[in-house]
Parts: sequence; structure tokens; C-alpha cells
Amino acid sequence: MKIKNREINDNKPPFIVAEISANHNNRLSRALKLIDEAKKAGADAVKLQTYKPNTIAVTSNKKKFVINDKKSLWFGKSLYEIYKIGSTPWEWHKELFERARKNKIICFSSPFDESAVDFLKKFKCPAYKIASFENNHIPLIRKVIKLKKPTIVSLGITTLQDVKNIVALFKKSKHKNFALLKCTSSYPAPVNESNLKTIEDLKKKFKIQIGLSDHTPGIGAAIASISYGASIIEKHFTLNKKSGGLDDSFSINPKELKDLVIECKRAWSSKGKVYYNLTKSEKRSKFFKRSIFITEKIKKGDKFNNKNTKILRPNLGLNPKYYSKVLGKRSKKNLIENTPLKLNYIL
Repeated sequence: MKIKNREINDNKPPFIVAEISANHNNRLSRALKLIDEAKKAGADAVKLQTYKPNTIAVTSNKKKFVINDKKSLWFGKSLYEIYKIGSTPWEWHKELFERARKNKIICFSSPFDESAVDFLKKFKCPAYKIASFENNHIPLIRKVIKLKKPTIVSLGITTLQDVKNIVALFKKSKHKNFALLKCTSSYPAPVNESNLKTIEDLKKKFKIQIGLSDHTPGIGAAIASISYGASIIEKHFTLNKKSGGLDDSFSINPKELKDLVIECKRAWSSKGKVYYNLTKSEKRSKFFKRSIFITEKIKKGDKFNNKNTKILRPNLGLNPKYYSKVLGKRSKKNLIENTPLKLNYIL
């Protein structure tokens, strides 16, 4: 996959996306600062969400449209209320895209309906993201596919058959520049429900780039996903987790984002290849392994035993695997203590 000039594949460090979402807290200055801080932290991209509350949820406060799950961060709020608070004003988009270009960081968005797709064209949006709760919005996906732009689809609230249907839409349209993100759509998501092994399975099944949209606390799950082949990492990003934003509690702050960037690159580098020989650095450390040493004075003709020989560091003498064969053999010469045993010292 490729977004602008950034290639996304197994041969590159993971593509790190800072999701701004509702963490602008209805302040343009805060949204702009989030872009600045994402760049400072080393993220590859920032992502917006583009929608209007009346195009995403029923405009009603009746009980059946209110969140009644007491464990939810948004308990007691209507869907319309949540999205009214969380939406990014459309009049901000021009300035946000310009700020990203000034910072030389990729900026793209999740359109939540067809009108948002048309709106984003104005800003030459370089990529599109289909959010988990929209991945069954087939008309929306088809409209995005027609743009032939890089597209990322989150897989929250899906079955394997749902995933197959999504992939089929792209393949039928011969749109190859797309990727999928493993996602647990719970806020925050329990770490033990991450099921990161699914990333590896998705890569095998569909032969495309697979990443992770992570809503767990901290950065541990995101880093772990690299070992399963994740090439895209998306995390919600905030300036301060206690600033009262809708998504603050499951977002990461600038320090955590910087740590995420660093540790994901390290995790990616550590994958390496299947390799059983000594590495360059190990060859330097070979000195610290054990070998057979003379530990008492030995005269020519004396037998080696477990008192006058021991297996010690450093690795200057005969390999310890020969120790049982050495015992009982005789010495060719006089030897002093702390002498590394050599094969030519043995009769």
C-alpha cells in the first residue's frame, strides 16, 4: 500500500496514525496543536473524522436513542448529542489540512457519509478511512472506492464473512491500494480482547496489508501487534487525558505517542529473519562462554580429573562438550593453573 510518497509494507517500519477524533474539544487551536504535537512525536499521519451530527445519528433524545450501558464512557447521552459534541466543524478542515502540509505530515480523514466524501475532495485528501461502525455502509464504501485513493478499513464489529464481503467490494472494483485494520470496537477495549493473532491470519487469508486500530489503554498491545505483521498502527491522540474530551480516557498523550513511534520501530527491527548462526554482536560476546581450564599444576603424564580441571569462563580453551572425554586422559606437558586446555596438550 502507498499513501502519498509513504510506502506501507512489511519491509518498512509501521505507519503510525494519530487519530484526533473528538479530542479537539471543540477548539480549533487545540486541533491545530494536536497536529503540531503529532509531528513532533514522529507520527506519519494525523487523521480527522468528517461528519455532521444529523448525517450520522437520529436527531432524537428519546430513551431508545440514548446509551443505557452503565459501563460506557457516554452513558446517559443520546447518539446525536455525542456526535454533536465530537464532530470536527467542516469550516476547520481547510486550516487543518494546511497545518498538516506545513508540518509535512500526512493528513487524511474518515468520511461518515457520502456528502463528507464529496467535501473532502476539496482538500485533495490523500487517503480515506472507513470507520468500524461504517464498514457495513456499502454505498459509502463504493463511493470511496470510485475515488481510487488509498483506503483503510477498520474491522470492528465484523465477522469473517463480513470481512470477505468488504474485500470482495475492493477486488471487484480492481482497487488494490487498500488495507484492513484489526479492531476491537470497545472504548476503552479490554486488552485480553485484542486477539492480535487475527492480524497474522488476515494477512494469510487476504494477502494485503493489515494493521491495528487500537483502543486499549497504553501502547503495549500496539507494539505487540508488530510481531504479528501489523504495518499500520492507529491510536487516538490527545494533549491531556484529563482535559474532558469524549475520547481522552482511551487516547495516548504526546509522550506516549513518541514512545509508540520509537518502540514500534524497534519491534519491527527486532523481527529480523529465521537465523541460527552467530550475529556480528554475538561473535564479540563469544569470549564470555565457558571452556575447559587447568585449575591446579599438572606434571607431564598426570591424569586430568575434576579437581585439576574445571569448566570456566572465558572461552579460550577446549569446548566443554569434550569434558567427559578429557577426564582420565594424560597430559603431554607440564601445565600451570589458569591455563586454557588445548587439544594438543592431551596424550
